[in-house]
This record gives sequence, structure tokens and C-alpha cells, in this order.
Amino acid sequence: MIEFFRHLLHEFELPLSNPVLIFSLILFIILLSPILLKKINIPGIIGLILSGVVIGPHGLNILAKNSAVDLFSTIGLLYIMFIAGLELDMNEFKANRNKSLLFGFFTFILPLSIGFPVCFYLLKYDFNASFLTASMFATHTLVAYPIVSKMGIAKNQAVAITVGGTILTDTAVLIILAVIMGSSQGNLNQAFWIKLGISLAIFSAIMFLVIPRIAKWFFKKLESEKHAHYIFVLSVVFFAAFLAEVAGVEPIIGGFVAGLALNPLIPHSSALMNRIEFIGNSLFIPFFLISVGMLVDVSVILSGPTALIVAGTLSVVAIFGKWIAAFFTQVVFKYSKTERQLIFGLSSAHAAATLAVILVGFKAKILDENILNGTIILILITCIVASFATEKAAKKIAICEEEFSHEDAEKDQILDEHILIPLAKTSAAASLLDFALLIKDKKSSNPVTLLTIVPNNSKAEENIMKYRKAADKFVIQGSASEVKINTIARIDHNPASGIARTSKEIMSDIVIIGWPKKTGFLDKIFGENVDSIINNVDKNLFICRFPKNFIEEKRLVFICPPFSERGAGFHLLLQKISRLSQELSIPIVLYADEKTNQAIQNIANHLRLNAKIGFKNVSDWDSFDSISNDIKPTDLIVFNLSRKGSVSYLSIFDRLPQKFDKLFSDNNILLVYPQDERKESAMDAYEDFTATPLTKGLEAIEQISRGLGNILKKN
Repeated sequence: MIEFFRHLLHEFELPLSNPVLIFSLILFIILLSPILLKKINIPGIIGLILSGVVIGPHGLNILAKNSAVDLFSTIGLLYIMFIAGLELDMNEFKANRNKSLLFGFFTFILPLSIGFPVCFYLLKYDFNASFLTASMFATHTLVAYPIVSKMGIAKNQAVAITVGGTILTDTAVLIILAVIMGSSQGNLNQAFWIKLGISLAIFSAIMFLVIPRIAKWFFKKLESEKHAHYIFVLSVVFFAAFLAEVAGVEPIIGGFVAGLALNPLIPHSSALMNRIEFIGNSLFIPFFLISVGMLVDVSVILSGPTALIVAGTLSVVAIFGKWIAAFFTQVVFKYSKTERQLIFGLSSAHAAATLAVILVGFKAKILDENILNGTIILILITCIVASFATEKAAKKIAICEEEFSHEDAEKDQILDEHILIPLAKTSAAASLLDFALLIKDKKSSNPVTLLTIVPNNSKAEENIMKYRKAADKFVIQGSASEVKINTIARIDHNPASGIARTSKEIMSDIVIIGWPKKTGFLDKIFGENVDSIINNVDKNLFICRFPKNFIEEKRLVFICPPFSERGAGFHLLLQKISRLSQELSIPIVLYADEKTNQAIQNIANHLRLNAKIGFKNVSDWDSFDSISNDIKPTDLIVFNLSRKGSVSYLSIFDRLPQKFDKLFSDNNILLVYPQDERKESAMDAYEDFTATPLTKGLEAIEQISRGLGNILKKN
């Protein structure tokens, strides 16, 4: 028994050495500190950093700063930078790259300009020490980025330019570090610059030309191996970090570039993205924040007035430099005070790059102990300030966006949208469900409903059981993206009427069906099922054909005939098109006439859609030559159509699926019928009367005359 207690006491000797016990302690801290501090309105990030201070070697010495802690810390930092690159709205980033450049210039030059005179004249350091310390003020680490990501405003423009500016300024500072080190060692010559330029060019070529091609091939060949996708992505991140280090810059640049390279291939609503964020936010990123706290030596404050003065001066200059950069950005781009605070919060935390600069300078004996200790205190202060500022601003922006979305939802009746996917065969469900998960409003509490219509015969019950068994895997597919999947099986002689009835019963807003098969002679006599669904289902109807993976798309071609915008469901359709563009990181090209384009631009501005919509004028809708000649195999085609009787209906589009099947056999295609506001007329009371034969005859005459007109034109 004595031996047992002796062994037990040995296990708890400080610092802890048992890896299982260490990992258990870290997990308990990650679990409890955010929960406890949330009660007193302190950001969870601060709790993790303070926990690191307490358990670190300069606190209670419960954990030592060993290689295992360094490894997890490095993984966490790379993860933050990778997720920042992955969540970036590439269309927004490209459209605002000049803003990112200007913010990067402000957040680099202003702290540097303020910091150098303070270090040189006030703290009396020499030129190299002053310049290196001042460059440290220009760096920042996206420690507060998880707050922005958690609140769902990662695609906000202020966030996009801050993330872009972060990479620019950190890259510039790390190059300055390499230059100063080369200067101190006498290696700053022409060969140094040639080597740096060539290595960065090779690194960029590998990341933006080679890696995306390999990733596309991998995702296509191993489409069913979902776990392998995550391992592949993680491998790319660390390989990119290694390549960046070889190229002469910090690994964090590689992590961010890996995010940019894989951004178009990983939709934000996909199961893979959910796994990446879940594991990062649950384990790796909190570990990094704890390790930041473990660097802080509180005893520095008691070591004498010089260390305290240096630490205070550095902290004030660092915070003021970043605030003035955010202020200039706000003035130039006319942002609100809340957006300025968000930019300041994201860009004011100093951690990884700051520490890298100071440690290298200290080891090279360019900087002294006071600067090192002052920087460690600065890291704690700036991380706390950044967390408070970011959370306060992010909450305000998230609340404003939510209020606007609720107001807009009430106007357009899309609050708590419900998506229905009728299935002829469960084999087609995977691609339709993937599409539904991409366009689904994440704030909607309703599930995605899978429906199958079973013929009313002797095998009806047996077929229902088969369907339910086959549908189980789609429930798992939805849960991977944190979306509830509901399955319904109905018995009905007519699939179209079964779909129409179910869409009304569950009050669905969107119905997604697969592409119609080639019909036979009898189908043409008695009426096609798809035509029946189009006419009977008065919902936003998406008819989809997805022969290939979405990762191959380069553009979203949105075709809108005249008066398309007048449909009652068009606002919802435009929101879904914008969302699809953001998820796939592809631009929208609108094919329409001038009036329709202007109306769509006005609707997009009213809805505050982030997607930038290009425009190509179409004046002749009788022929598709002007459009079809411009469409490429890598285009996702979305054609806005109308039901018979609506203001934008054109009879020439009735046989569009067959025409598209021939013209664009390799393209992913969406035919969309927005919901119409149909009011019952006096004639609707006469149920026995129908004008269908007359209408069909008039349409046939119209098509014949149009065909003859086209022949005469050619002649």
C-alpha cells in the first residue's frame, strides 16, 4: 500500500511528466475555462491564455514547456491561419484586394513609424534593436479569429481585409527580420535576394498550381473515403508550412496559403469543412492559446522598474499603433465604428510572429532581456485587449446581420425554410443532398426532408421498408454537416400529386428533383411526370443534373429571360445563387437584357448580397447561340424559367431540358422555377372547363411560325 501511494505521489510531482495525465489536464482546462468565464462575460480565449499563465513554468509549474507542448502549439497556430484562409470569401477577397493592400500598408507602416522613434529616442536602443522592435509592433496574430468564426461573420468585408492585411504585414516583417539578420551576419548581398525571390516563386507555384490539381484528383478518386479527405487536408497544411520555412519565411504563411489554395475545393457547408473546424476549435487552437499563456513570466513585473517601464511602453505603443491603423482604414473606406473596432480587435493581438521576431533578435544578441520580458507581457495584454474588442464588435455586427435577415425573411417569407427532395431512386440522393446542404439557410431549424413515392400495389409495404433502410446513410451524411435529415415514404398512384401534397403538408419552400429521363412514346401521349410536377408543385422548384463534382466549377452562369425578377420566389432564388457562389468560391455571370440586369442588381443591393454579379447582354431569346457559344465545360449553368401563365413565360423554353442535354452534356445544370403568386380567378370555379387544348394549339402554331421565321432569316 505504501508503495502504491509513493507511486501515486511520484505521478503528481511537478512539473507533470505522465503524458496521459498532462493531456487530461489540458482537456479539462479546454472544457471548463470558457464555461466558467462565460458566467462573468469574459471571452473564453482569455480564460485559456490565463490558464496557461497559471499552469505554466512561470506560474505553478504544473506543465513544462517541452517539445510536446511546442508541437501542439505549432499545430494550433497553423490551424488558425489555415482556417482563416479557408473561410475567406475569395470573391470578396479578390474584389477588395486593394483594400487589403492599403490596410496592410497602414497596419505595417504606422506602428513601425510610431515604434521606431519611441525605441530609439525614448528607450535609447541602437538602430538595429530599435528597428527590429518597431517591426514587431507591425505584426499581429489572428488570436481572436475563432470568435469571429464562431459568430458566423467570417465573410464580413472588414474581416476579409484584416485577414488579407495580416498576411501582407507579417510577410513584410519576417522579410525585414531576415534582412536584419543577414545584415548583422554580413550575408546581405545579391545572392541573398536572388535566393529569397526564387524560393518564394517556387513555393507559390507549388501551392497554387500543383496542390489544387492533386487535391482535385484526390477528392474525385476517393470521393467515398470521407476520413481520408481530412487526413489529406491536414497533410497539405503541414507540407505547406514546411515549404514556407524552406523558402525563407515563417510556417504560418504556409498555413494561410494552404487555406487559400484549398478554399475553392472545400465548400463552407460541407462535411469536410465541419470536421476541420470542429477538431481545430475543440483541440488544436485552444492548445495554442494555453501555450501562449505559458510564455508569460509574471515575475518580470517585480524584477525592477526598468522591465516594467519597457513592458508598459511596448504595450501602449503596440495597442495605439494598431488602433491608429484601424482608424485610418475606417476613414478611407467609410466603415462604421463597430467595423473599425472589429478590425482593431483582430489586428491588435501579438503572439506568434511577434515572439519569432523577438526571440531571433534576442538569440542574436541584438535585443536585451528587458525587451524580451516586456514583449512577453505585451503578448498577454494585447491578447486580452484583442479578445474583448473583437467579441464586443462581433456581437454587434452579428446582431445587426441577424435583425436584417429576420426583416428580410418576413418580407420574402423565407424564415425557417424547409427543403424537400423527392427521390425516384435513392442512388441519386447523394448529389441532390450535397446541393441542398450547400444552399440551406444555416439559421433555419427545419430539417431537409427526403421523400419517396411508392406505387400502391401488393409490394408497397416491402418497398417502404427498402427505402427506409437505404435512407439511413443519408441521415448520417446530413449529421456530418450538422443538418437534420428527415425521411418520408408515401403511397400514391401518381408521383406528381404525391410530391405536391407532401410539399404543402410540410410547408416546404424549396423542392429539389433530379433530371428527367428520356421519355418514351407513351409518356409523351399521357404527359411527362416532370411537367406534372412543374405545373402542380407551386414551390421554388430546382431540377438538377450533376454529372461531376462541384470542385471543377470555374463560373456560375445565371441565365434570366426578361421579367424573371417579377416572380414571387425570385428574391429567394437570388439569395441561393449568391450563397452557392460563395460556397464554391466562383463568380456569377448574368446573361439577361439591360432591364432585367438593373432589376437584379437592385434586388442584390437591397438584400445586401456579397456576391459580385457580372453581366452579359442577351437581346435575342429565340436562339441560344450567343449564350451556348460562350459556355464552357467548367461552368455551372443556372437557368431561371417560369411556369405557364406567369409574366416571364416563353413557350420556346418548354423543351429546354432535351436541348440542354445535348448541348451541355458535361456541365452541371440547374433549371429553376421560382414560386409564383397565383390568385384564384373566377374561371377557376369551373373545374370541368379547361383551355389546355386551345393553348397547346396556339403554342404549336407559334413555334411553327417562329421556326419558319428562323429559316427565312438564314436564307
